[in-house]
Amino acid sequence: MNEARDEEEKDGSDLMKQATEAADDLYTIRDTYFPSDSNDKINKLQTQSQIAINILDSIPPEERKLATQRATYEYLRGKILDVFPEYSKKAEDHLSKAVKLNPSLADAWLCLGNCIWKKGDLTATRNCFTLALSKEELVAESIKHAKEAIALDVKDGNSWYNLGNACLTCFFVTGAWDHSKLQQSLKAYQNAEKDESMKMNPDLYFNCATVNTYLENYERALSGFEAAASIDPCLNATEEVQKMITLFDKLDSLLKGQIKAKRLASLTSSLPEVQCKLPNFIIKEGDQVTLLDPCFRNNDFSWNEKHYEFRSIRVDFPEQVQVNGKPIPPRHSVRSSIYAQHKP
Repeated sequence: MNEARDEEEKDGSDLMKQATEAADDLYTIRDTYFPSDSNDKINKLQTQSQIAINILDSIPPEERKLATQRATYEYLRGKILDVFPEYSKKAEDHLSKAVKLNPSLADAWLCLGNCIWKKGDLTATRNCFTLALSKEELVAESIKHAKEAIALDVKDGNSWYNLGNACLTCFFVTGAWDHSKLQQSLKAYQNAEKDESMKMNPDLYFNCATVNTYLENYERALSGFEAAASIDPCLNATEEVQKMITLFDKLDSLLKGQIKAKRLASLTSSLPEVQCKLPNFIIKEGDQVTLLDPCFRNNDFSWNEKHYEFRSIRVDFPEQVQVNGKPIPPRHSVRSSIYAQHKP
């Protein structure tokens, strides 16, 4: 009898592992499969999700009695149902059950947040993500796990991609000042690109382009956004390229003196006095603005047969900006932040 029970428990454990792998494979399809006809992708997701559900449902009921077992079962079922772009009430219900049964299941909180996000409830979404972060130091853990995965297979592009994402997230959540995190993220993304299986991952190119933008590697950033757009036109990568080119064209126009001195004088004389007024804080003409220990960079690159050359100056902390010898009050400064956008 004991041998039979042990065999049933092993079968149930194996089926749960298979269901977990099937769910992971499903999300691999979602993130890497971009056919010319989007309906082909939906059809493939529907087929594979049903296969994953069938595996999950084949787990014997007695192997779902414990709260932790039931939580994992509900989490996987909700995750599978949430793979589609549209909001799923069933997915939310299953994921909600999972976090009630096991509040420490951080991945379930993340999936629940993503699910609720699709219906536009941003407050509830934020709460889910906050709870996920409170259950474990998610960013540090993700970096640790990604490095462990790379140690097992140094050529696995997905592990390098995950490490790049973790380092990029760490850059923002720690204040968006430690550029060594950006360099680590960039190196990880570049290693991920060496894996042929990652060539069709638009998010890899988009995220890498974002890092290059912050590092002021503008030509690489433009190439990355363009590559992302060619794989998945639904990303706003094309808009990112256009915003950057528009800015560069304006800089190029000003630096080449296309606005004549007399015309510029005429324009400025016709403008009323402009002041930047904030409660108890004003920056006005004649004030002395001081940048402490700024970073200088000479930018020289070409894009679409047009050459751009300009200098930039940057500070990483609001405290490095002083007006008339006084630092800007923290409430009047805005720090860089990371955000995501859901597009059905």
